[in-house]
Amino acid sequence: MAKHPKEEKTNVVRILEAAGIPCTAYEVPLPKGEVPDGVTAAKLLGKPPEQVFKTLVAQGPKGEHFVFVIPVAETLDLKKAAKVKSVSMLPQKQLLPLTGYVHGGCSPVGMAKAFPTYFAEEVILVDTMVCSAGKVGFQVEVAPDDLIALVKGQIADLTTAPSH
Repeated sequence: MAKHPKEEKTNVVRILEAAGIPCTAYEVPLPKGEVPDGVTAAKLLGKPPEQVFKTLVAQGPKGEHFVFVIPVAETLDLKKAAKVKSVSMLPQKQLLPLTGYVHGGCSPVGMAKAFPTYFAEEVILVDTMVCSAGKVGFQVEVAPDDLIALVKGQIADLTTAPSH
């Protein structure tokens, strides 16, 4: 399917541009009110799922928060993540007040507060990665190294391939 460059700029795109990071923004053609899973979003963009990443927010035992950026077809392995930090997934209702983003529109860029951010090691296999541009239906493509540097992220073994 054809790419859909979008003129509307989200806050994420503005932050990337202000930092001098080249990026391409896309609007995913969605049926009204629908929030697709990441693999479906990748297909709608015409991108391979291994190039498209989702942003997950987890919480530690003392109430601290962590951001994990993993390929859309993968699952965050909480045991592997616990080697980085002991975590559990953040309840969805807490996402917006904590990050400023809604489910399906969460980006590692421009959260209401900076949190420790970890990227799945698969990120080193792609020249560019696609992640949420901070709004449901909007994605941004960027070089992984640029994004990792911007959010002061680290690379870690975090995923388990989903069982089919």
